[in-house]
Amino acid sequence: INPYLLQLWDDIFHLCRRYDLKILLTPYDTFWMWNHWRHHPYNKMNGGPCGSRNQWLLCPDTRERIKRRFDFVTQRWGGDGTILAWDLWNESHPAHAANSAEGLWEFVEDISSHLRNTEQRLHGASHLQTVSVFLPVIAGDKRIADVVYRHPCLDMANIHLYEHGTIDDPRNTVDPAVSTGKLIAQAIAEVPSGRAVFDSEHGPIHAFKDRHQPLSEEVDDEYFRHIQWAHLATGAAGGGMRWPNRNPHTLTSGMRQAQKVLADFLAYVDWTRFRRRSLTGKLTVVPAGIECFGCADPAQAIVYLLRRDTLQRNGMLNRSAPPVQVNLRIPGLEPGAYRITAWDTVSGFREQFDLPQFSGETMSVDVPPFVADVALAIVRRR
Repeated sequence: INPYLLQLWDDIFHLCRRYDLKILLTPYDTFWMWNHWRHHPYNKMNGGPCGSRNQWLLCPDTRERIKRRFDFVTQRWGGDGTILAWDLWNESHPAHAANSAEGLWEFVEDISSHLRNTEQRLHGASHLQTVSVFLPVIAGDKRIADVVYRHPCLDMANIHLYEHGTIDDPRNTVDPAVSTGKLIAQAIAEVPSGRAVFDSEHGPIHAFKDRHQPLSEEVDDEYFRHIQWAHLATGAAGGGMRWPNRNPHTLTSGMRQAQKVLADFLAYVDWTRFRRRSLTGKLTVVPAGIECFGCADPAQAIVYLLRRDTLQRNGMLNRSAPPVQVNLRIPGLEPGAYRITAWDTVSGFREQFDLPQFSGETMSVDVPPFVADVALAIVRRR
């Protein structure tokens, strides 16, 4: 164990405790592990246990080292509540298991069971577990979806939303949000009922890394904000996790502010009772031309409305455009009286109003006029 890295992680956990931050922790960065395998200490050429990259998840000696790493980490840092969840294997891929989805399934079962047993013995409870995947890999091998979305040992589904041409290399700040809503809705349709879905990695990676054309801070802040609201409103957990792809490699102050505004919005929804399903693709607005994202159960809904008719040449929305007023139709809510909170995604709380009595199959809401976008929390009062 490298004592300097050990001290680094001790310091990171100390700071997380101080600021009440939680960690989604994965044992290896498989991107760099793959690209720099010739230097890796697990490589048999360097005295390690594994003969090739496509045996990582199958080699018994390598498997044992993976377990030992999990055991060490949870023994040292797993008892204070800082770890939220384990990503058992970062960006899982059949290439890590001799091009076999079956090998990945067995690996998850083995590692998951071992880690849960260790944590039960050490802490009396185990943390949440997931495995992440670069989403296009699922399209190439549907068996991977069984592991990522439906493996019985896992607690939640975790995907990386690097869609080509929209999210990874955006031309405007609206299309990436539309792609996020589409991809999250598809993922939610794949998981068992009640299993959370979230994106733990997205960003303009192709623009930054390959084309060497990072987004301006102004454009990037709006791109970030639109994606996080599309992610939440479609029914995923939280706003997603941005891989900065900036220099320096960190979120901007504008992105942090956007996260705070979203976090403040959460107080207007009763999450202990919210059993939401995705409504993205099932909402309608009049007049047309507004992008709609939403999720609901019979008594609550979250909706995010995003204009695209005011896109400028720089790819951003014109925040000096005349406000637009739309009528929103939401299916599936039960009859009753509802309170609606309209939320400005830049500045926060905007206004509340009541729908005294709704009855029927589709709720009709006259949304307060907005310039660029608006989020709505809709909660039945009785």
